[in-house]
Amino acid sequence: MNRVVLKLFFAAAAMGLVFSNSAAAQTSPYSPKEILPPARRAARIHITQGPELESAQSHWAIVRWTSNNPGGSDEHFGVVTYGTDAGSLKETAKSHIRLNQNHSYTVFRVRIDGLKPQTTYYYKVDSMQASGTSDGVKSPIRHFTTR
Repeated sequence: MNRVVLKLFFAAAAMGLVFSNSAAAQTSPYSPKEILPPARRAARIHITQGPELESAQSHWAIVRWTSNNPGGSDEHFGVVTYGTDAGSLKETAKSHIRLNQNHSYTVFRVRIDGLKPQTTYYYKVDSMQASGTSDGVKSPIRHFTTR
């Protein structure tokens, strides 16, 4: 009798592993019909608003701009290249964003940390896909001063 119980126990445990492993193999909570393919890249990506300083304190700042939707992969980054010399923008700040393929525009916001108080910083913006490929949206150089 004990052997029969043990066999049933191990059979049930093995079935549980099979079912739990198949559930674990599913990496997305969405069905294939819900996952959209990458959007077509826009023929010309351009900034429609900004870039502008949204907020600045003594040690950080947030830069915001809007562009037409760049398309491509949904995973994107807003990129701000900055420095204290307009001719030498050597620092970079990036912020992750997920594109909404149903919108004709994208708002980017990038927080820049580690700034010095009462210092003027020069910056320009761009955006890029998760692969690191630039969208080619370069802004003119702008500036702001921390508090």
